[in-house]
Amino acid sequence: MRIEPQTNPICNSIDACELAQERARGAIWTPAMHLLRERTGGANHRVKRSFTVLALSPVTLAVLLACFCCAGAAGDRKASSGQKDSLPYVPLRKPASNSVVLFNGKDLSNWRQPDGRPAVWKVKDGVMTVARGNIVTDETFSDAFIHVEFREPYVPEATGQEKGNSGVYLQGRYEIQVLDSYGIKIPGTGDCGAMYGQYAPLVNACKPPLEWQTYDAIFRAPRVDQSGRVVERARITVLQNGVVIQNNVELLGPTAGHLDENVGNPGPLLLQDHGSPIQYRNIWLVHLPLKGSDKY
Repeated sequence: MRIEPQTNPICNSIDACELAQERARGAIWTPAMHLLRERTGGANHRVKRSFTVLALSPVTLAVLLACFCCAGAAGDRKASSGQKDSLPYVPLRKPASNSVVLFNGKDLSNWRQPDGRPAVWKVKDGVMTVARGNIVTDETFSDAFIHVEFREPYVPEATGQEKGNSGVYLQGRYEIQVLDSYGIKIPGTGDCGAMYGQYAPLVNACKPPLEWQTYDAIFRAPRVDQSGRVVERARITVLQNGVVIQNNVELLGPTAGHLDENVGNPGPLLLQDHGSPIQYRNIWLVHLPLKGSDKY
């Protein structure tokens, strides 16, 4: 006995069935789509489906096109101004349990200008942005481990020392240069990660602008005798984004732009204003003992 397959009386052909199914799903068929259907014999399912998705009225298409153009222009403006879409604040390294938090992410209550006036940098969403004048911490230190996170603006038209310039001064005397040096093959003594004017970074560990970066510094302050004469110079090891860029270098003395030359005294952390909207966050330090035990 032969059993004939049952068919839907409305769908008297495969082509008609497909059309009925598309209409049941709410698809809108335009004259252009019917023309395509006729030329392809109604057999190309993928072509028909793609036209179903894109079957929009001229007004709707114009609105969508305008939205895309506006979004692109806004993105360009954000990039040129050094902004990024706001993302959840996730520090690249959490403060150590025994650390002193220098920036609380809320205000500049632990900071001031070098002459004692209030710090006026902008604070928003856990980030401080360079505004006007250098700022220093109330906290001072001798030997210490220091952690700083910073972000360079996107300023493709700028060059050299005008390309996102700032600096992190340990004790207000020894500057780790902050600059957009991304892509430079052989960085010099004025590039990002340099002990400014003294030691170039061993390698270029910079990330592109608009990405958060880290400095982790192990600083050993100078040792002086009772008369104040330096008997051991300051030393520093610096890691940028986890890469060693300064390896226990002996500093020749305070770098350019230092607060003072009282190298035998503790000093603050200083962040430099060089006219660029550098951003900083998650700044803390751990005081280190000047000497370990001499017992076995």
